[in-house]
Amino acid sequence: MATRDPYSVLGVSRSATADDIKKAYRKLAKLHHPDLKPGDAANEERFKEISAAYTLLSDAEKRARYDRGEIDPSGQERHAGFGPRGRSGNRSQAYSSTADDSFFGGGDDWFSDLFGGGRRRPAGAGTGAGGGSTGPRVRGSDISYSVTVSFVEAANGSKRRINLSSGKSIDVAIPPGTENESKLRLKGQGLPGMGGMPNGDAIVEVHVESHPFFTRQDGDIHVELPITLNEAVLGATIHVPTISGKVAVKVPPGANTGSVLRLRGKGVVNQATKQPGDQYVKLKVVLPDPPDAELVKFVEQWSKTRSYDVRKKAGLE
Repeated sequence: MATRDPYSVLGVSRSATADDIKKAYRKLAKLHHPDLKPGDAANEERFKEISAAYTLLSDAEKRARYDRGEIDPSGQERHAGFGPRGRSGNRSQAYSSTADDSFFGGGDDWFSDLFGGGRRRPAGAGTGAGGGSTGPRVRGSDISYSVTVSFVEAANGSKRRINLSSGKSIDVAIPPGTENESKLRLKGQGLPGMGGMPNGDAIVEVHVESHPFFTRQDGDIHVELPITLNEAVLGATIHVPTISGKVAVKVPPGANTGSVLRLRGKGVVNQATKQPGDQYVKLKVVLPDPPDAELVKFVEQWSKTRSYDVRKKAGLE
């Protein structure tokens, strides 16, 4: 079958800019990449045709020679002995798997971003006489997965089992201190590569559920803890929840709403330093509900001879 006009293959006009050509190729490559339709020979040939068209048109010199009629859509010289290169039928010069290396690497390696990283050549480039490759050589695509863990599981570390596209199930380790929307990379667990290229990776995004009373700030855990009036006035030993279980904590006599107790080492372990953060316990004094009649009577008598202005002290009057 004759090689088609590369502009028609990519669906762009002859006046298309280099950016237009790149965008058109990227769109078509996403639709026809062989990893998306394994075993579909017609789709693989279409991908080769698209890659070959882009390889020619993305090279400014080759594109200009094609536009002048010096080379055909496959990159072959149209007339022996003519053209700036002075060669006839030399595909290694006009269109081969070793040409156009800037397409595969350097600062504009967008093909690497599209199919998961690593230097590679588009499928079909350089096949046939004079080419250095006999088939597509493409790194396998990455595949995204997501898991959900509780606040405490993310703080302490956990495991989640996921089912891969290959049908295999694996246990994914959730490291201690994992934050919401963190991404874990499982090497080689993505789609298989082609032509001896490596497999892609599995990218696992971790979603962390909120907690009913814990909040996290970096490595520190914060919690607001209600205490009774007698615990606040007289002091007491109370049990405080932490991400590793309850611990006994002394409330000093005269504690007030807003007082903060610091529990050293009861926060989240920092993965870089391996040191745990702290937990901060903010106290909140809560009166009996419903009100206690004896307490009300006592306060009425007490307030007749004693008073204190809390708003003035806070600068609110």
